[in-house]
Amino acid sequence: MLRIIKQRLAYNGLPAPTLEQGIRVIASRAYSTAKEMTVREALNSAIDEEMSADPKVFIMGEEVGEYQGAYKISKGLLDKYGPERVLDTPITEAGFAGIGVGAAYYGLRPVIEFMTFNFSMQAIDHIINSAAKSNYMSAGQISVPIVFRGPNGAAAGVGAQHSHCYAAWYSSCPGLKVLAPYSSEDARGLLKAAIRDPDPVVFLENELLYGESFPVSAEALDSSFCLPIGKAKIEREGKDVTITAFSKMVGYALQAAEILAKEGINAEVINLRSIRPLDRSTINASVRKTNRLVTIEEGFPQHGVGAEICASILEESFEYLDAPVERIAGADVPMPYAANLERMAVPQIEDIVRAAKRACYKSSLLAATA
Repeated sequence: MLRIIKQRLAYNGLPAPTLEQGIRVIASRAYSTAKEMTVREALNSAIDEEMSADPKVFIMGEEVGEYQGAYKISKGLLDKYGPERVLDTPITEAGFAGIGVGAAYYGLRPVIEFMTFNFSMQAIDHIINSAAKSNYMSAGQISVPIVFRGPNGAAAGVGAQHSHCYAAWYSSCPGLKVLAPYSSEDARGLLKAAIRDPDPVVFLENELLYGESFPVSAEALDSSFCLPIGKAKIEREGKDVTITAFSKMVGYALQAAEILAKEGINAEVINLRSIRPLDRSTINASVRKTNRLVTIEEGFPQHGVGAEICASILEESFEYLDAPVERIAGADVPMPYAANLERMAVPQIEDIVRAAKRACYKSSLLAATA
């Protein structure tokens, strides 16, 4: 590896570097040439490639065909694969989710799209009592390779019945795997892994992220690419405080970390990616290094994902904590419709900054010197 790096740099008239310097130069060039891709395009390409690779994969849901998907995730798939594999359904979540579970029993690999995960409540019996429990109840004889996917959590101005975060709900159920991507690479790699998985997967997307663009590596563009389920990603390394987040809140955490860096606090940001199974080892290893923890989620505080992370830290790394754990969540009320109240009901970047300062005992110090 070192020889290759030296050759590449010598070709450009540069002195032979150390291994670390060489890797940084090559990595920076690769990153600068990375392709930009929206989350919407990443999801679309993942489904397209998996349908192309495996004729047992099909997609079903409201408006996924003729309308190209409510959020255009299934754009172009009907023309390419036909109505037998891209199935438009009536507004009957209980009906098409049940059909999907039955198809998975038969050995097919359905991708079930909910227009919003709030509507998955209509299909909860099929998801929990059929998909999640059949493998256990059949002593492993029945596999249920199905993906339930769609936008989850708050969007903008859509009220309480379209803004609920179901990460904690579904991740509390044994038999399900629950994934929540942030970036385009997350979306592409995790959706491919979900479709290939032999177990039912709840795939929680975020409507406000669909149009966001992220750099995607050449490796991630390969059709064989997928990300491991159950493994978090350290988005930003730090030594002073650990911040855990998933989905849209990862972006907020990264922005908060930049603000904190200007004030001398070096935050480590963990993108959970997988809610169930939860990567407890990565989280605990980070907290044992930073000695502080801030958890972020859009969902309700009681019985939330952050509460589970806090329990894990107290059980496995309590003696490493130098400060109380800080838990940031959505307000414990149904989502308001008014824009000003809606903003108050979901975590904001300034909330993360304040919590990290409290964990680092910086807020009281600043108040005392003010």
